[in-house]
Amino acid sequence: MDANDDPEFGDIESAAERIAPYVARTPLLASPELSRALGCSAEFKCESLQAAGAFKSRGACNAVFALDDAQAARGVATHSSGNHAAALARAARLRGIPAYIVMPRGAPRIKRAAVEGFGGRIEECEPTLAAREAAAAALVAASGATLVHPYDDPRVIAGQGTILVELAAQTAAPDAVLVPVGGGGLLSGTALAARRLWPGVRVIGAEPAGADDAARSFASGRLEPQPAPRTLADGLRGALSARTLRLARAHVDDIVTVSEEGIVAAMRLVFDRLKLVIEPSAAVPVAALLEGRVRAGRVAVVLSGGNVDLDALPWQSAPLR
Repeated sequence: MDANDDPEFGDIESAAERIAPYVARTPLLASPELSRALGCSAEFKCESLQAAGAFKSRGACNAVFALDDAQAARGVATHSSGNHAAALARAARLRGIPAYIVMPRGAPRIKRAAVEGFGGRIEECEPTLAAREAAAAALVAASGATLVHPYDDPRVIAGQGTILVELAAQTAAPDAVLVPVGGGGLLSGTALAARRLWPGVRVIGAEPAGADDAARSFASGRLEPQPAPRTLADGLRGALSARTLRLARAHVDDIVTVSEEGIVAAMRLVFDRLKLVIEPSAAVPVAALLEGRVRAGRVAVVLSGGNVDLDALPWQSAPLR
């Protein structure tokens, strides 16, 4: 697959075969109590239980193991606030190659520790998208490594789409599939796979109101930057790319936004009722149901990750404003 191409469903099928030895087949769970609280019949695809604690392992493994030997020998590089960084470092370790990781200052401690634990070589930068991209470009120029973008990469998008392939084998088609959206790789891959496997199902992205570039871009049809996102959901502070916006406009039904208070309430509700540790980003689509932003009879929700600092749970202090 050329890096300039948009992925197709066949690329998702190939990704599913390629990454099978390296990722978990995550469970689909349900709770009658949680469904009652959300006002619908909800099932939860638990990518919080994925290798490295998040769905990002799918895209990272697909990108790393799709490289030829000469490319792989020079290593891989990326910029990420945490989950993609850890996933790429893990995938690189599995293949025995270096991983160069740009992380913004202030990234969650647990996510930085995961990158270091997998052997990733971290370089810090200012906490802006422009700074992240510039630092990653400099790393690639200095090392010769292959850039594996957190979401603007067809191999990554195809890997994320394997979630829907698994989901379709685990349950009958629901009315809607809900996923969180930051840069749009998960949303794009999920929607692309859904259009082939569940063509009548609505695919809906959810993001924080304080980082609402995806909703605004989806509505206008052009990229609408959010230069200073403000949200507890650190994994959703990225912005759509031209590619992910194009795929979303072609295959996604809607993108909704939720409040910070809703994110915290949804996170705690999943802790209480489903007995799962999830991070704020994973709680965002649950918040969309809790706040009535999405209404459907049967819903499948992707719980995207579980890498949260248990010493700093958000209900221990006031939500970010």
